[in-house]
Amino acid sequence: MPQETTVGSLITVTDDTFAELVLASERPVVVDFWADWCPPCKMIEKSLAELAGEFGDRMVVAKLNSDDNPRTTRAYAVMSLPTLLVFRRGEVVGSIVGSRPKTYLRQTLTTHAGI
Repeated sequence: MPQETTVGSLITVTDDTFAELVLASERPVVVDFWADWCPPCKMIEKSLAELAGEFGDRMVVAKLNSDDNPRTTRAYAVMSLPTLLVFRRGEVVGSIVGSRPKTYLRQTLTTHAGI
């Protein structure tokens, strides 16, 4: 089983661990597709880490570096960064494209995840 790597309270997923950590998860998962060169990606990272703590065991918050993991990025047709995809039972049930305030992220992710 792949080891979950954390950044604060966020888990890091890769092309190799995506199926197991995201698609097979029993909990809803939000995946933040990001890159080092993306300033808006850095802007929402703190909010996502804080939300991961708030959501606790109700939802997994994960990060995927799009530059290092092109297979998954292409598979989900991610064209802009940051892109947040919400998965439930292995299916995409919602998305957010671009940087948004924490209150917007909390409300939208909660609604998409059904928690």
